[in-house]
Amino acid sequence: MGKIRVATEWFGGCAGCHMSFLDLDEWLFELVKVADVVYSPVADVKEYPRDVDVVLIEGAMCADEHVEKARVIRERTAVVIAFGDCAVTANVPAMRNPLGGADVVLERAYIDLADLNPQMPADPALPVLLDRVVPLHNVIDVDIHMPGCPPPAPRIQAVLEQLVAGDEPTLIGRELLKFG
Repeated sequence: MGKIRVATEWFGGCAGCHMSFLDLDEWLFELVKVADVVYSPVADVKEYPRDVDVVLIEGAMCADEHVEKARVIRERTAVVIAFGDCAVTANVPAMRNPLGGADVVLERAYIDLADLNPQMPADPALPVLLDRVVPLHNVIDVDIHMPGCPPPAPRIQAVLEQLVAGDEPTLIGRELLKFG
């Protein structure tokens, strides 16, 4: 059997899940014996590849570009993992939801709370915010929900070991299911 093709993605979150992935430390050397990381924000790959075996997606859906990319990822990936509490529940990024829609949030950030030169950003390259932040499973089908803020390295390792072995990961017990 050849190596599995692994990807990671980072949407609306703090990168803590990716930092926890890097906390796998020496086990990463074992992982690269059986897996190729084919896409990640920590690598310089511009386009999400086809035929990815598993992806860990960190972060909530906060902007239109997140939704578009998530749909591409789902189409091109066999196993999608909602990676961390923001992807699983929308968590901290969703704290803006009670304020109202995207326009209210932008006005609050750029006009109401500005100390100097209050103005709305006019750069067309900025992503268009969604009116409500939602978890990943509200946009695409998710195969595995891996909670944690961030998920600890042993939890990530346990899930990846099960996938590499060809098993369907089971998250049982406090150490593998704890949120926060």
